[in-house]
Amino acid sequence: MSARPLTITLAAAVQALVAAAVAAGGCYALVGTLLGRAADAGSAVPLAAFALLAAAAAGYCAWGLFRLYDWARTPVVLTHIFVLVVAYYMFTSGQYAACAVMVAAAAAGLALVLAPSTTATLFPEGGVRRGGSDSGG
Repeated sequence: MSARPLTITLAAAVQALVAAAVAAGGCYALVGTLLGRAADAGSAVPLAAFALLAAAAAGYCAWGLFRLYDWARTPVVLTHIFVLVVAYYMFTSGQYAACAVMVAAAAAGLALVLAPSTTATLFPEGGVRRGGSDSGG
């Protein structure tokens, strides 16, 4: 039997998908700027760089969650809360399909990362995890 419950594997996968979506948005903004389509290149380049850095951080947290590091849960929860905030603004701007996808991804990610089996694995009562130590094991 694996020490990693399915909820953690799926939560890490959802987090990785969010990271990939943010990276895609950053690349889209960067390419649009380089092709001269940005309304304000002075702010588009830093925005694209920030998106790519955020995607790298979100991907790192997905990796940490998959490796059963307990520190990864908090930034994963925050990531999905931020996705819900962005989904709200998508809704208010009439982009209902994007909003629905974002709400579904955030709800799934939050449910998986806050599931009892995820909590029991990352934060066992005895204080000793079954995996994810910093020794590389």
